[in-house]
Amino acid sequence: MAEPESPETAAEHERILREVDSTDTACLGPTLRSVYDGEEHGRFMEKLDARIRNHDREIEKMCNFHYQGFVDAITEFLKVRAEAQKLKNQVTDTNRKLQMESKKLVGAMEELKQCRLQQRNISATVDKLTQCLPVLEMDSKLREQMKSKRHYPALKTLEHLEHLHLPQVSHYRFCKVMVDNIPKLHEEIKEVSMSDLKDFLESIRKHSDKIGETAMKQVPGAQDLVDFSPVYRCLHIYSVLGARDSFESYYRKQRRKQARLVLQPPSNMHETLGGYRKYFNQIVGFFVIEDHVLHTSQGLVDRVYIDELWEMALSKTIAALRTHSSYCSDPNLILDLKNLIVLFADTLQGYGFPVNHLFDLLLEIRDQYSETLLKKWAGAFRNILDSDNYSPIPVANEEQYQKMVGQFPFHDPELEKQPFPKKFPFSEFVPRVYSQIKEFIYACLKFSEDLHLSSTEVDDMIRKSTNLLLTRTLSNCLQNVIKRRNVGLTELVQIIINTTHLEKSCRFLEEFITNITNVLPETVHTTKLYGTTTFKDARHAAEEEIYTNLNQKIDQFLQLADYDWMAVEAGSKASDYLVDLIAFLRSTFAVFTHLPGKVAQTACMSACKHLAISLTQLLLEAEVRQLSLGALQQFNLDVAECEQFARSGPVPGFQGDTLQLAFIDLRQLLDLFLQWDWSTYLADYGQPTCKYLRVNPTTALILLEKMKDTSRKNNVFAQFRKNERDKQKLIDTVAKQLRGLINTHHS
Repeated sequence: MAEPESPETAAEHERILREVDSTDTACLGPTLRSVYDGEEHGRFMEKLDARIRNHDREIEKMCNFHYQGFVDAITEFLKVRAEAQKLKNQVTDTNRKLQMESKKLVGAMEELKQCRLQQRNISATVDKLTQCLPVLEMDSKLREQMKSKRHYPALKTLEHLEHLHLPQVSHYRFCKVMVDNIPKLHEEIKEVSMSDLKDFLESIRKHSDKIGETAMKQVPGAQDLVDFSPVYRCLHIYSVLGARDSFESYYRKQRRKQARLVLQPPSNMHETLGGYRKYFNQIVGFFVIEDHVLHTSQGLVDRVYIDELWEMALSKTIAALRTHSSYCSDPNLILDLKNLIVLFADTLQGYGFPVNHLFDLLLEIRDQYSETLLKKWAGAFRNILDSDNYSPIPVANEEQYQKMVGQFPFHDPELEKQPFPKKFPFSEFVPRVYSQIKEFIYACLKFSEDLHLSSTEVDDMIRKSTNLLLTRTLSNCLQNVIKRRNVGLTELVQIIINTTHLEKSCRFLEEFITNITNVLPETVHTTKLYGTTTFKDARHAAEEEIYTNLNQKIDQFLQLADYDWMAVEAGSKASDYLVDLIAFLRSTFAVFTHLPGKVAQTACMSACKHLAISLTQLLLEAEVRQLSLGALQQFNLDVAECEQFARSGPVPGFQGDTLQLAFIDLRQLLDLFLQWDWSTYLADYGQPTCKYLRVNPTTALILLEKMKDTSRKNNVFAQFRKNERDKQKLIDTVAKQLRGLINTHHS
């Protein structure tokens, strides 16, 4: 007997059956599986069969109830079948047509789909390109600017690209490449702009000469000859790239190097003015450029840097000028150099550079200029003195007279009254030397122009230089002429006359300087001209030379003396050589008419004294060992001739027998021996009233010794010949007494 079914099982089976009734057969798997998983599937099958039978009975009842309707429906269905077949055929045909048409539609739809896809892609691409296009355009623009070397715009383009456009498309790979390339582009721009700067520096180095030349012509806008844009571009580029300091350092370093090159003068600069001009042009050009950069570059260079450069340039320029100007011996070149330095200084002063040291240098060069002038004028004076004929200047008419007076300040009422032709007392060298002195003063004045000196300073400079000309240059030239061997007495006399007139002209030179400087001579600290001293010294030298020359002429005549010192008796007249000598002296002193009286008197007295001394020496010289009374008497005739010359007054102005006193020593000596007046000489020796006061005992002893041994050979002492022993005894006694006088005098 089967076990009774539990209520839970029965309820579960009932649920499953309801689920089977209401559920799609495709979903019965899990339901049935739950039956088989349990242990009551047999009972369930029984209940399922009971349910099926129940449904079959209901279906049978339903069919029985609707059978007639079914038959009617079948009949209707058969009727409809023919129509359905026809409809089917129509539907099939329509389907076929639809399929054919749909294939086209599907193809068109596929194409439309692809077009839509492409459209979306294109739209997306356009959007992306719209974002990238400015970047690409900027990149293209950048490359074009780089290619055309427009580096400043290129840098601005690169800035926009880097900061504005690239951040918007930074996720694209090509943008990352561009971003990575930006530092390289920065460096490239820096390098290229630096290359432009180097080209600029080289260009201004080459053209600074032209720039300076333009500036020194006082032409405004000399800096306009230079395109400074490379400097400004490079400065901005380096500033933008954060490298301004390195750029400033590089620029200043390079310009310092260029400054040193500019300030190095060529070795032959002193040879021509063009060498100095080019040197100055380069320096001016350099500082014109730097001054412009200072005022337009916003700090690329500053005033401290410029002042430092100028200080270096000034010291080197002054040193170079001091060295090279010292080689110059041409005063015209030095004057041109001075004018060039003044223009150089004024030009740079116009740009604000201090130039006081340049004017101090000009004062140094002024001294050198004076020295070269002195050398030049020394040559001029030498030519004048060498070419002069040392003869008074003749004038044939009033025109010639006035022309000469116009050249040299001379006024002589006596000469003006004389009829033509007449002569000026001086020779040609007087007006020529005077004119040269004035030319020298003009030359000194030229150098003082534009030196910003006061009138007093100019006057002082001219007077000091003129004093050097007179006291050194002209004085030396005059002294050389006076001292040269072939100068004659006539030339010396004319030199004395000339220097006398030049001395008188010094006050006119003073007035000449006063007129051109407007500084009165009475002004405190005004230098006086020393011309009078120069001409006095020259005149005194000429006078001394006249005295020396006269003495030399006298000596030459005395060399012709040919005395027979053992002559038995004297001749009837003075010796020929002495007669010629006296004639020479007379003709010479006749030339002295235009000399100052004192000069002529001194020359005449000097000549007579020299003649007397020379005659005495001739008598006493050691070679004359013996001397006869006849020779002494002939010598006395010659001395008497000299005394006669002195008494004749060859030169006016001597009082009484003053000129004869030149021979007094010799006269007393000869009288002592010819009169053999030893008793008087020995008795009165040393007394102011002594007859033979001028006879020196030593001289008398020498002459006595020469005459002592002649008695054996001739009749010299005939009047004293009582016997030989008395004569010898007398001479020995006189000689002994003379020695006593000599010893007493020496003691």
